[in-house]
Amino acid sequence: MSVITRFAPSPTGMLHIGGARTALFNYLYAKRHNGKFLLRIEDTDRERSTDEATAAILEGMEWLGLTADEKPLMQFSRAGRHTEVALDMVSRGTAFRCYATQEELQARRDLGEEKRQAAKAEGISEDEKAALLAEANDLLGPYRSPWRDGAPAPSEDTPYTIRLRAPDGGDRVVEDGVQGTVRIQASELDDMILLRADGTPTYMLAVVVDDHDMGVTHVIRGDDHLRNTFRQIPIYEAMGWDIPKYAHVPLIHGPDGAKLSKRHGALSTLAYREMGYLPEAMKAYLLRLGWSHGDQEIFTQDEAAAVFDISGINKAPARLDLEKLGQINSHFMRLADNERLFALLKPYLEAEKPLTEAETARIRAALPHMKDRGNTLPELAEAFAFLKDIRPIELNKKARKALKGEGLDRLAGLRDELQQLPHWSAETISTAIGSYCTAQDLSMGQVGPPLRAALTGGLPAPDIAPVLEWLGRNEALGRIDDQIAQGRE
Repeated sequence: MSVITRFAPSPTGMLHIGGARTALFNYLYAKRHNGKFLLRIEDTDRERSTDEATAAILEGMEWLGLTADEKPLMQFSRAGRHTEVALDMVSRGTAFRCYATQEELQARRDLGEEKRQAAKAEGISEDEKAALLAEANDLLGPYRSPWRDGAPAPSEDTPYTIRLRAPDGGDRVVEDGVQGTVRIQASELDDMILLRADGTPTYMLAVVVDDHDMGVTHVIRGDDHLRNTFRQIPIYEAMGWDIPKYAHVPLIHGPDGAKLSKRHGALSTLAYREMGYLPEAMKAYLLRLGWSHGDQEIFTQDEAAAVFDISGINKAPARLDLEKLGQINSHFMRLADNERLFALLKPYLEAEKPLTEAETARIRAALPHMKDRGNTLPELAEAFAFLKDIRPIELNKKARKALKGEGLDRLAGLRDELQQLPHWSAETISTAIGSYCTAQDLSMGQVGPPLRAALTGGLPAPDIAPVLEWLGRNEALGRIDDQIAQGRE
């Protein structure tokens, strides 16, 4: 059997990071088994579904590189097929026309609430209380229609819905890939509406018909859908269709253990892109939120696709940890191609003004050696601040202290040595600094601080010789001259 999985988001909002993880699990499972990964946009809720949300979902999937193997399916476009199946079920006797009105159903619920409240009244016996609660539970519990066994319509023109004839009794069991054996009583299921009175299909019907027609073999989704599985399987049974295998994944929680919400930070997948995370880092992090394989902590997409299996998904909810995400992102920034990384950094580097040619050249030269200087793209971009055209450079407190008295004299002497270099490279610069220290009987700890202060203003920077090379002879000596001149005024 060829494996086919699907991701089926509702376009009523952004691509939530929980949804992105579900998509990733489905994608990896399909790739592991050389199957297909499909995408379906469940836009049957016409009031809440928007084109903007659909576009955001597709953009998020594209950013993550979770490309479907076929063109995305729009669920609402298949309403005719959904209706066809519902009518087929009526002809089979597994669904029926129900003539109960909304007013009658509401009256039933209201009566149930009245009896529930009456059971709380003072002065009634335990037997009376039990009888009232039993009546209330019957009225408020799963609805079994009086027309389920073929009772005639009140009149020829009476409006109706089409309902599924729910299983009559016994246990209903789902063998779930994550949750294990899950069991409920058939009496907990209602005669579910398949077609509304206006003829439009419900979500429950559409999901099953689409999954069947798409050939879906494995449904991997959030465990908030576990209850839906017990309601959807009877539709497969009513049509005589093969039932897919199910795996319900625990939801992502916040660091405090509560269900993930806006108070825990960004929920939109694309928001993490704007915050400066790489898509491969986001996928590697989401993968480890609730799934594990041996002792390996970080997986590339190809590595994950080679080993991913449902058995590795944890039953307990995972907790969002942005510090861990930052560490993983830093790992992938270090691995990133230099040209790609520079292109990703450029919007942050040019937040205030475009880079000059000289600045671009310096940053490109330094980039391979400074990839580890941040956990996100904005943090890494900030690390290159000392390579911009910022003369006269502003000194922080520590830098000003380093450029006083003997520190300034040592800088002036070193400047003369550097100026005489015939070839400006980190290697020749390092040799010249070493020779100067030896000749003057100084340590690098006495020479380095004033030199670094003059070049960076006290900003964090790597080894000083490469910094001098990246800045170039003219810029480096110019910054040193600026500080010498200011220190002697």
